Formats: sequence, structure tokens, C-alpha cells
Amino acid sequence: MLLRRCVVPFTLGTFFKHFPTSNPKTFYPCRISPKTLTTTRILNSSYLEALSPRQKDQVHLYVDTLLEWNQKMNLTAVTEMDEVIERHIEDSLAIIPPIRNSYLSHCSSSFDKLNLVDVGSGPGLPGLILAIACPGWEVTLMESMNKRCVFLDHVIDRISLTNVRVKRGRAEVLGQSLCFREQFDVAVARAVAEMRILAEYCLPLVRVGGLFVAAKGHEPQEEVKNAERAIKMMGASLLQLCSVESHSPHGQRTAIVCLKAHATPKKYPRDPEALFDTPLSPVEHNVELFIYRLGSERG
Repeated sequence: MLLRRCVVPFTLGTFFKHFPTSNPKTFYPCRISPKTLTTTRILNSSYLEALSPRQKDQVHLYVDTLLEWNQKMNLTAVTEMDEVIERHIEDSLAIIPPIRNSYLSHCSSSFDKLNLVDVGSGPGLPGLILAIACPGWEVTLMESMNKRCVFLDHVIDRISLTNVRVKRGRAEVLGQSLCFREQFDVAVARAVAEMRILAEYCLPLVRVGGLFVAAKGHEPQEEVKNAERAIKMMGASLLQLCSVESHSPHGQRTAIVCLKAHATPKKYPRDPEALFDTPLSPVEHNVELFIYRLGSERG
């Protein structure tokens, strides 16, 4: 499929006017109990249809390239175009309303020029799709695997994106670098690791007053509850669990939104094995470490 070279007049305000919205005033404090884990719900619709014709062409060219490269390397388990759009593209676009609502309510009166990092971007999901949908944002795709970085550089050039950069490296290393530590307005992550570990991956990268948004499954309440201590230690608190319709097997996903109120202590993020600071039996430790490494390879 060829990318149209026409330039369509388009602004984020026009784009979001057509986007489904959630109630930005429904937020929850850091202390979690069963009663506070009710989620705000975004009604089902096609987020892709809110894009301009040029952006839709960019999305389809991205999907074409993803499926082409997927024949040579493992980028996604989904191999049909329609399913990629349903399971990956719509799913990635679905986190924009929670970002918008939370950012406007708690961080700034404007979200047109966000500096966003996608941690464990894999084949560019959701970060590259967010960069297409929000051309005023500066997006960093943080990915540890070289072959995926090669793919990302190729597809960025192919669809003519100028607001994206690829950074190869692990979040627990780059989070200690002055070039990246507390430099981003928003950090996002999708299908990388459990929430307790994600908090330590992502929140050191977020500036004080910024957001961390994790795309999770349809019932993440227990995982979020287990991550409460880690989120607080990173200087943040839980703002909102936002349920969005999705074409995932369970029919919906949840955007977990955290607000960073204080600087992250300098010792975080730690080396991978130090992430497991809860006393565990040898068997439990091996299981946790296996899950971490599996998540890292996927991300």
C-alpha cells in the first residue's frame, strides 16, 4: 500500500474532538482497597476512524511493513492485517483519552507537545502509533533488542515520521542516565512486565508532575494492589484505572494512570535481580525471575 504524500490540515484539537472521552474527574488515591478499584469506562468505537486520511495511510503502511518483516523475525504473534488493526492499532490508540484527561486535569493545561517515552516498545506498540496520531508529540521508543530497533528505524523512515527517535537500551540502565532520567512528561508501557516491576522501569524516566500509563488486561486490580508500595517508592500515586473497549480476547483493557509527585530516589531503578526485594522462597524467586526475563525478551 502506498503512502499518500498529500498534507491534510490537522490539529490535535480536531483529532481529539472526535475521540471517545472518559470522565477526567474520576480519580483514585494511592491507597487501594476493593471499593476503590472501580474503573472509569470509555465506550466502544473505532479510534482509527478519528484519524486523518494521511494518518490512516501511515497506519496501514506500518501494518504492511510489520507483517512483511514478521515473516523474517518474530515481531508479533498476530499475522492478519485486520487482526493487527483490531488487536494492536485500536488497542494502542485507546490509551490516548486516558493520557489526555489525566494530563489536562493534573499536569498542564496543554498536551499538544508532550515528550513521551514508550518503554519496551517492541515493534512500536503503542509508541509509534501514538506518534502517528499525535504529530506534535516527541516520542522516544525505548527497546533493548537490536533487531527490533532495526525494524523501528526502517518503518519510521518508510512512513516519514519526524517526531520519533529510537533508543536501544534497557530501562533499568537508561533510567540512571542523566539524558533520560526524569526527562519525560509521560511514560507508557504495553505488554512488558507486571505492574510492580513496570513502576520501577518507567517512573524514574518521568518528570515530577508527569504521568506513567500502563496498558493492562481486563482485570488488573490485584496486580495494581500488589504494585502499590512500588509506585509510592518511586514518588508516584495511582490516579485512575480506565477501562477501554478492545478486541482483546476478554473484550476490554485497562489503562492504569499514575501521577508522579516527587523525585524518584537515586538508587532506582536497580539491577534486574534487585527488583525482587520481597522475601521469597527459592522456588518463588526463580518463578519471578523467569517472568521478568520473559517480559524483557518480549519487550
